[in-house]
Amino acid sequence: MKQPSNQPLRGGDHRLPTLPQIVPLGDCALLVRFGQSLDDAANRAALVFAARLKADGIIGVVEIVPSLVSVLVRFDPAQVGVARLSGELALRLSGDGAFGESRTHRIAVRFDGPDLGEVAALLGLSIDGFVEAHNRGGMRVLATGFAPGFVYCGFHEKSLTVPRRTLVRPQVSAGSVLFAAGQTAIAATDIPTGWHVIGHTQFRNFDPTVNPPTQLRAGDQIIFEVVL
Repeated sequence: MKQPSNQPLRGGDHRLPTLPQIVPLGDCALLVRFGQSLDDAANRAALVFAARLKADGIIGVVEIVPSLVSVLVRFDPAQVGVARLSGELALRLSGDGAFGESRTHRIAVRFDGPDLGEVAALLGLSIDGFVEAHNRGGMRVLATGFAPGFVYCGFHEKSLTVPRRTLVRPQVSAGSVLFAAGQTAIAATDIPTGWHVIGHTQFRNFDPTVNPPTQLRAGDQIIFEVVL
């Protein structure tokens, strides 16, 4: 892996930064960026790195938040300085990594969403053809967030890529199965969205009465199954 950079680009310098890149965010956070846009390799690298940090328990680190292609590291400046922590992170960016133990979840989906026909037509497929292609092979939880229990799953083949809707729906219900940009997402609560709604599931990835409140975590494998 290339040596990480923690030097911001100078004004007028439009070269892309060397990745991974360590970027300070205020006085008590660092962002480790693995990609400029979403891709499988950058997402995997971010998840591996976050797992490594959580396992190591670096003194002064108070929160580790993986996202699609980066990892946010919050720290207590009274316990560790920026320079010291940047060095600790850089050390852990070298070498290969692997996911921690991942789990496989089978999620039953009723493909009855209001955008299902439109999505299939955009891809030049019948509805049955789209559902078959959508469920072909397993998917991986890329990240969680945006709303409680919300999960991003990817990646579909490039031939199954459609843009988001031009108009945002003010609200879709919990359990909505969403599709856009080569990914499928599952809403665990009522949310606004610009993604296409292709179906619904009884599975809920958020229950505030249990600990932990979510079942899915980044790196888990997902198999979607049709329910009539």
